[in-house]
Formats: sequence, C-alpha cells, structure tokens
Amino acid sequence: MPASTPASAAPAVSVSERASLLVDKLVADAATLRCVVSTGDAGERRVDCGAETAGGLEAGRRLGEICMGGLGTVSITSQSGLDKWPLGVVVHSTNPVIACLGSQYAGWTITDEATGFFALGSGPARALSRVEKLYGELGYADSNARTALVIEGDKAPPSLVATNVAQACGIAPSNLTVLYAPTGSLAGGVQIAARVLEVALHKAHELHFPLTDIVDGYGVAPIAPPVPDFIQAMGRTNDAIIYGGRIQLFVRGSDDAASALAEKLPSRTSSAYGRPFAEIFAAVNGDFYKIDPSLFSPALVTVSNLDTGRSFHAGALAPEIVDASFA
Repeated sequence: MPASTPASAAPAVSVSERASLLVDKLVADAATLRCVVSTGDAGERRVDCGAETAGGLEAGRRLGEICMGGLGTVSITSQSGLDKWPLGVVVHSTNPVIACLGSQYAGWTITDEATGFFALGSGPARALSRVEKLYGELGYADSNARTALVIEGDKAPPSLVATNVAQACGIAPSNLTVLYAPTGSLAGGVQIAARVLEVALHKAHELHFPLTDIVDGYGVAPIAPPVPDFIQAMGRTNDAIIYGGRIQLFVRGSDDAASALAEKLPSRTSSAYGRPFAEIFAAVNGDFYKIDPSLFSPALVTVSNLDTGRSFHAGALAPEIVDASFA
C-alpha cells in the first residue's frame, strides 16, 4: 500500500494536538454535557460520557470528533434517510484516511490480565503509540505531548493500564485523557454511528484500494435508540451502519477502479447480510471473529471519480431490518 507521508517525517498535522483542543473544550463544558471528569491514581484524566452519568447526544457528537483527531466534523441531523428513524449523524472529513484510519478506527487492543480489563482503543493516542502495523502502511506518525484515548465501555481502564498506554505513547500519564461511554448510552450510540465513514475506509483498505487516491468523504447513519442490554445495543449500533448507513467517497484514478470499489464496498456483499446483527451474533455463539468481516460496511455507497466526473452507486438501505432491530 503506498504511503501518503514517509513514516519518519514530521506529520503535516497532529491528530493528538487537534483532538486535545476538543477534549479541553468538552472538559470545560462537562457539567452542561452531563459528563463527569475525574483523575486516576496515575494522574490520567478520565471523562465519563455515559456510564455513571447521563451524557447525551452532544457529548456523543463531540466524542466522535475527538475520535477523528479533530480532522472531521460530526453533525446531528433529522434527515438520516430512514422515515421511522430520522435522527442521525452526518460525518465529513477532508483528510479521511488519517481521520478515520489513523485516529478513529478502534484498532488498539488494550488488556490487563491482573484485572481482566479488555477494550479496543480508538482516537489519536493510537497514532502516538503506533503499536498497530497499520501505521507502517499509512506512513503516518504523530508527535505531541498530550493525547486522548476513546473507549467504548462502561469504565475507564485501571491506572496501571493508563500508565502503560501513556508509556506506549511516549507521554506522561498526566497528559493522557481517557474518554469512555457504553454502547447502550446516548453518547455511545452517537459516536458509533459517526463511524459510518470509517468502516468504509477500513473496507476500502482491506480491498487494497490505494488510500492515496481517496481525497474526501462523507457519511450519514441513523442514531440507534439506547437500550441497556449490551447485546441488543451492539446489534442496534451495528445495524445502524450495516443497513442504514450511506457514504460517498471522492477518489482519483481510473473509472474501472472507482466502479469496482463501489460494487465491493456495500454490506450486502457479505454472506452474513440480511438479518439483524444480534441474530447474526447469536448464530455464531457470540464469536465476533466468525462473522464475515465484509459485513461491517455501509449499506449504500457512492464513489465519485474526480478525474473523470463519473459516479458509481451500489447497495441499498434496508429500513425494514433497521425497524426490526431498533424496535
């Protein structure tokens, strides 16, 4: 995969620096946003956006932008494209590869055997640690004294884990902010819906489409109604994108490549497509890794070629499956 920037070069933009400004604003507005800020034993800052506090849609919207390293915008819309579930998010980035794959993608597996803690970390801290081989392909390395880690979960990592994260990032624990919200919370539902563009970028990468040919992108997805049960919440938030999400990518290159990308991107290309995600998950006895990974992509795709002016469409929204899931 061609690199957009040599890994050894200073980044043209720092996702950690940009996200830190957004984190500081969220912390300053914490009371209004119904978030709770605390300090861990290692000095790390913790921000609860929906576990032991109510949080809300705005907290989730801001969480989504922090996940994207300040390189994307997340807006609340009343035009999701689904009649029964009009509330949704609109996501846009003029640097979608770094925003989505270099920051937002939940690719950092964080574990602690002593406490049994497990989480998938997303956000700009990933670009400082570069523990994932993905960064060698992206050719991107961040450098900043502060950063943020976002976790989809109901608790912050133990301070020992936060210390290990900070060490991997090359910063002091006091310069690390960990933000978290459960899947079934208002904020959690928004930040997951805001991944509609990210899953498209991830699948494009898996399809070996040249990332340097992806210039711009936007996505729209409905916001799943919160539900306390984790399996149901996971099902709804996945269905929001798999059956209710739509994206448009602006690319360069040949029409053949753009057309092939459009045809292969939608979720309907997966053998698992056609049932609510909770049913799919139950059918594999809760083994996430037995699910066809090509399912995790938007329902409706448009790929527009900037070099020729042609656009290619594939996929379709499946409102009946979203209805069955959300209701």
